[in-house]
Amino acid sequence: MIDRIRALLMVIEEGSVNRAALRLRITQPALSRQMKALENEVGGRLLEREASGVSPTALGHAVVKSMRPVVKAYDAALANLRREARGERSELRVGYLISAAQSVLTPALSRLRKTHPDLKLKLHDTSPREQIDGLRAGELDVALIGQEGAVAAGDFHHARLRSFGVCVAMADRDPLAQRKAVSLRELKGRDFIGVDEEQMPGRNRWMSEVCKAAGFKARFLVTVDGITNVLSQVASESAVTLLPDYFLKSQHPGVTFVPVTDERARWDFIVLWQRGRAPASTRALVDALNEVTAG
Repeated sequence: MIDRIRALLMVIEEGSVNRAALRLRITQPALSRQMKALENEVGGRLLEREASGVSPTALGHAVVKSMRPVVKAYDAALANLRREARGERSELRVGYLISAAQSVLTPALSRLRKTHPDLKLKLHDTSPREQIDGLRAGELDVALIGQEGAVAAGDFHHARLRSFGVCVAMADRDPLAQRKAVSLRELKGRDFIGVDEEQMPGRNRWMSEVCKAAGFKARFLVTVDGITNVLSQVASESAVTLLPDYFLKSQHPGVTFVPVTDERARWDFIVLWQRGRAPASTRALVDALNEVTAG
């Protein structure tokens, strides 16, 4: 139908079926059949024949008013899709986990600006679950995500940007809170605070696997929503939780962060991006992220 609407706009602009047919490079009878078919679809006459050519009926004017913006939007959308098919994009949508990306994303974007100065960036500080859902819905192009990204790595292109050590968050009054470092074995028998899997998929499983490698099973006292609530529970319940060691620079009332000495305990910082032929801007951002983290 879009081609028939486009043809109608041309006929009305020219005021003549013959002149419109010449511009459209089709025969006059073929264009007349298109106009008749369009009238049947709409349900009324769109053109009036006059001595000098044709003019739109009231219904024809209504179709033009309603459909001209539709044709314009369709043409713009199609042009964007064709640019994307060629690996060109004017916009890049990036989801990120702010706690892990602050020291990585900003310098990477500075590098990206030098090679793609006209690129429009849309940055979304979202939870791991929201990033994964955004990728799956086609609402994000790239996700800078933590260890949680491992659960979705099979669905997207992915790369490990950096591997962090691990720290344990514990109440200030905990006897181990005064230590410069602890081993995971020293946490055997402690209650752990978990994170809601809907928000951070795979985080509890990661903690369980880290503890299992140290020779014991993590016992989760409670699972709560969000890291802030996790830390509040750590303080109030005298429990513990495991976090990437960049949290050593963090502060939370009643909580102390202590490095873990186990070399096998690691937390990966991962970038995910859509499968298929990646636009040049996506590849450039991934390259910039790799350069920053390698440096």
